[in-house]
Amino acid sequence: MNTKTMQGLVGAQVNMNLLDTPFRVYKEARRKGDTATMERAMGYVRDFSEQADEYKARADEGMRQDAEDAEEKMRADREEAIMERRKEREEFERKLEEKRDGNRESDTVEISEEGRTLSETARTKGGGAENTDSEAEAALTEETGMKKSPVIYRKNGEVSPQEQGGKLSVSV
Repeated sequence: MNTKTMQGLVGAQVNMNLLDTPFRVYKEARRKGDTATMERAMGYVRDFSEQADEYKARADEGMRQDAEDAEEKMRADREEAIMERRKEREEFERKLEEKRDGNRESDTVEISEEGRTLSETARTKGGGAENTDSEAEAALTEETGMKKSPVIYRKNGEVSPQEQGGKLSVSV
């Protein structure tokens, strides 16, 4: 709370309390018919009332300043929150971009000797698009003396054994 607000509220309260005494004197003088005492008492009432109004104006000014300060603080807090959110978003986007770039660089392909041999064989036999998988497998078997069978890998990278001769039936 602003000091002007506090001074205004306390001053107005004190002057309103001080009004009670001269007003009581005024009422007593009116009952007795003493006009001089009545005028003097009303002068005190007027003075205290004016002072109370001045303190009320000071309190109003202090409350207006408090409201402006609170609004300014709220605006600054809002701007700070916006800037913080922007920084967080930029940091997140930067990390996301690094992750995307990192994944591109980390993937590598290694071609085994058999793959290189198969590739060379496919090129020398007129390779390219006309060479089918069965022709490539035949060429590999011809050069290496081994027949390749399909292989299934597990999640950890081990070769999963295949069951030979299993029957497959599908019911619809």
